[in-house]
Formats: sequence, structure tokens, C-alpha cells
Amino acid sequence: MPGNMRIFFLFVVIVLFANCNTNSSSYSTDLDTIFDSVFKTDEPGGAVLIAKDGKIIYEKGFGVEDITTKKPIGPNTLFNVGSISKTFVAFGILQLAKENKLSLDDDIYKYFPDFKDSSLAKKIKLHHLLTHSSGLPDIRNVQGDSIFFLTAKDEENWAPIKKADSLEFEPGERFHYSNPAFNALALIIEKVSGMKWQEYIKKNIMAVADMKTSTITDGPYPQSGVSHGYLFDGQKYFEQDYGEEPTFAASGNGGVWSSVAELWNYEQAIQKNVFLDSEWIKRSRTVYNFSNWKDSVPAFVGLCWFITKTNNENMIGHTGSQGGFRADYVWLPEKNIFYVVLCNTPKPLGALRSKVLAIAMKEE
Repeated sequence: MPGNMRIFFLFVVIVLFANCNTNSSSYSTDLDTIFDSVFKTDEPGGAVLIAKDGKIIYEKGFGVEDITTKKPIGPNTLFNVGSISKTFVAFGILQLAKENKLSLDDDIYKYFPDFKDSSLAKKIKLHHLLTHSSGLPDIRNVQGDSIFFLTAKDEENWAPIKKADSLEFEPGERFHYSNPAFNALALIIEKVSGMKWQEYIKKNIMAVADMKTSTITDGPYPQSGVSHGYLFDGQKYFEQDYGEEPTFAASGNGGVWSSVAELWNYEQAIQKNVFLDSEWIKRSRTVYNFSNWKDSVPAFVGLCWFITKTNNENMIGHTGSQGGFRADYVWLPEKNIFYVVLCNTPKPLGALRSKVLAIAMKEE
């Protein structure tokens, strides 16, 4: 190659490389600006991961995981993920269904024959629990007996529901979010598998999804190796690690602890059908078809996953809230964008999601 041509070629490469770096830097700078406006360096904060076309394009921690030690948050910091935990329980049920060890059309009387009114239990199928459409009322006296429910595990949280003598609506007619439904599903995993449900999920989902540090509450919540949740009373932050008004030990509804890095491993395992085949994964992320749906709002729930829209794009995801912890887990299938944020203090995650994804969708 002649000298002048070589110089020209090198010039083009340098310009292209510089432009590429400028775009990437601008993209990161825009995101930094958004997150820096929400999280403060020396306060409880959050971790963020964004992936596009199978590659991480943004991964960062903001704030501290403990206001006493001031240890900074990073992509591997463990948070309680709140109700994102329900997706793990759901996949455990679907694995057992695939293996023909149970059916989603099984009624819950099969697993809980001690229901006060057996006729109610015989109406409700497993798919109703998975889709928050069972009609079961939440009759736990959580506020009146908060000390008991602070340490009550899945069995104790589900027990009051078995005393129901009526339904709020016929199963499958409408949506009503239910935490106890997932306490029941966790117990069903135990009854069918013969294992503690936490161990079943760790072995059959977390281990194969390369979630080496993720764990699940089984009684007391972790005291070390994790971030602490905080609430702000207007003057100072106070620790609030436990949460569902105020239950915490009941973990089928919100007991998983994970990091943004390992939730990305989880999402990749889902998309690559690592722990469940493509047919069942697709079913889990397709709006469930109810023949007797009567709600004014069209059905929008798959087998646990919520299928909605964000920024006019189809979205599959789940949010989480437990004590001071907040979480947002989003997959945009048409854009091949994954976004997850985990916080150890409440933040406006809905507004944050819209701003972040607007930038991510522009990045080519």
C-alpha cells in the first residue's frame, strides 16, 4: 500500500474510532446525568444494568449499601428483589408441570385439603394463583398481629387464607394482586418435589443460571453480605430491611436476594431456555387467555410476568418492593433491551424507566 494511502486509511480508522467513542461517551454521560440526579454518593442508592443485543452497555452502582460502613454499591451488591421473587417461584411450578409432576389445571384442594370451604378450593386452579386471578381475599390480620407476621413464614401466611368462606370474584374473572398466592405456590413446590422450595429453586434455577451469590430468605433475612434497606423520615434514613406490611419471613412472595449482574444472568438463562424449554418460556411470557374474563381492563398477565408497554414498546417485566428495597426488571423483546435497577431506598422507578429506555432505544 503506498504511503499516502496508508496514511489516509489510518486517518479514516482513527476518525471512526473517535466517533464511536464520542457516541458511547455521550450515551454513558446522559445516563450518568439521570442517575446522578436520583442517587447521592453517601446515601442509600442503587445498582443499574442495561444490556442490548446480548451485550452489557451500561453497568454501574450509585450510593452506599450500608450507611454505617459507607460501603459503595456495585453491580454485584445483593439486594432484596421484592416481588421479582415471584418469577422464580413461577418457574419452579412450570418446571414441575413440564415434568408432569403437576398440572396448571390442578385445583388447589388437591394440595390443601384442609380448606375450610372445599368448594372454593376446588374452583381455584394453579393457573389462577400464577396470574393473580384466584379471587381469594387476603384475610391475614397483618396489622392487628404484626409481631406474629413479622416472623411468619410461607405456611403461616397462607394458613389464614384457607379459612376464607367466600371469594371476591369468580376465579379467572379479573386481576387482583395476591402475595399469599405465591406463598401457596412455594408450598406446592415443596409438596411435589419433596424439597424445601428455596433449595429447589437454588438447585434447579439459580445454579444453572450462574447465580452463584443469589440466595432466598428462609426465616431470618441475611444480616451480612447484602445491602440494607432504608426509608427516609424527612430528616434521616432508618434501616428497614423487612417489609410487606410488615411481613418478611414469608419468602414465596418476595424472598430472593440478587444483584443486577446475576439478574442479567437470569434473563439470559430465560432467553436461552437453560432451565425450561422454549414452549414453556413462551407460555410464561404470553398473556394468559381467560374464557370468563370480566374486568374492564384487558388481561395483561402471563404465568406471573406482566406484559404491558413502556415508551410505546412491548414490555415483559416485574417490579419489586420490600421494606426499603425497590426493583424494576424490564425486557423489551422487539428492541433486544434488558434493563434492571435495584435500590435500597425508594426511588421513582417508573419515571426513571421512561427516561433511561428513551436513551437506550436511541443508541445504535
